[in-house]
Amino acid sequence: QVQLVESGGGLVQPGGSLRLSCAASGSIFSINNMGWYRQAPGKQRELVAAITSGGSTNYADSVKGRFTISRDNAKNTVYLQMNMLKPEDTAVYYCNAELLPIHEYGLGPASGYWGQGTQVTVSS
Repeated sequence: QVQLVESGGGLVQPGGSLRLSCAASGSIFSINNMGWYRQAPGKQRELVAAITSGGSTNYADSVKGRFTISRDNAKNTVYLQMNMLKPEDTAVYYCNAELLPIHEYGLGPASGYWGQGTQVTVSS
């Protein structure tokens, strides 16, 4: 069974930093795009950053220059380094991976999997 497990959330003061990690586990044939989304109370879930298997990245305008997404393909893990955090970054952060489990190889395209979410709170 494929799972995405996130870690690294918490409470931080404005201007501080946090690093989120998300590891995909299980019998995985391949992983394409990976990304981080967030959802603040009363708002829709939004894309924060994404990275392709080749390392190309894109970011929401609100986090450009402050957040950095990276991945370790050997570990099936994606990271989000968050610097200069602001109160408006407060949200539940979700990891997403477009992946193909081994048992689905040859049966169809990769599909999206979600982590359980990790809370990030930026407050003094």
